[in-house]
Amino acid sequence: MKLLGAYLARHGKLLLLLTGSMFICAWIFFLYGLPVESVGYAAVLCGALGLVLFAVDYVQFLHRHRELARLLAQVKETVLPLPPPRGLLEEDYQTLLQALASDRNALAMENRNRLQDMTDYYTLWAHQIKTPIAAMRLLLQEEPRPELEGELLKIEQYVEMVLGYLRLGSSSTDYVLRNCDLDKLLRQSIRKYARLFILKKIALDFQETGRQVLTDEKWLAFVFEQLLSNALKYTPSGGRIRVYGDGDTLVIADTGIGIQPEDLPRVFENGFTGFNGREDKKSTGIGLYLCRQVLDRLNHSISIASRPGEGTLVRLDLSRQRLKTE
Repeated sequence: MKLLGAYLARHGKLLLLLTGSMFICAWIFFLYGLPVESVGYAAVLCGALGLVLFAVDYVQFLHRHRELARLLAQVKETVLPLPPPRGLLEEDYQTLLQALASDRNALAMENRNRLQDMTDYYTLWAHQIKTPIAAMRLLLQEEPRPELEGELLKIEQYVEMVLGYLRLGSSSTDYVLRNCDLDKLLRQSIRKYARLFILKKIALDFQETGRQVLTDEKWLAFVFEQLLSNALKYTPSGGRIRVYGDGDTLVIADTGIGIQPEDLPRVFENGFTGFNGREDKKSTGIGLYLCRQVLDRLNHSISIASRPGEGTLVRLDLSRQRLKTE
């Protein structure tokens, strides 16, 4: 019915012309006093011929509509498989569409090449910088400098953030879903940041969850380390960070500076730093964005509640029923 209405609307002017012509002819026949039978017979023949012609044209209209719908599904192909043109104007339109498709494909290829070059460069950079980081780590083992160890840990975190950003944008990113010991994963991440806890004199309250989680262990550890790093970054000396389980939810709570209410809806946007970012010029606004992207891919979820001056509470929903082993 919708297609019939579209067809009638397309031929509205022609139908109006035919209807007007019929009324004019009928009026003239009436004025000249022609027999009603002859007029009616001519009208029936003309109506029958018109219905046949419109039926044939409507079938062609439906066929054309289906062809265009099929083309819409193939719009991303390099060359559009357009049907043979019917007339000069359709040929001109098809030439224009093919030119636009060719130009679009050229631009897409250029953008892909640029993105691949940039990805290759930063991936190489991230791997190469790990060598001087490892050398600095060895030097600090010989001559411990707690402050430098804390700064070196931040550098390592930023390098991991760059690698995570690049891997998420890659079509070859692989996820290995398996049951992992959540407490073991948490202890490994907490141990990595032990030096910062000591330097900032921040208390840690870690309550074991005793849970097995179906997830990608590497990427979930990446998310937890980002959240733990944020908690350490925005919690002043003498503060406290709690890590505990709440049913199917993992909670990371701190007594830090908190997040402004107007910033909470946007904290997962790429590059958004908000009020805290304006106060801390080193904030990138990428960490929470990456966390959301990773968790979405793992079919987990994240939510944040916070009050300025009271701290922030992050919940990770790691429900087993959200994932199915392949």
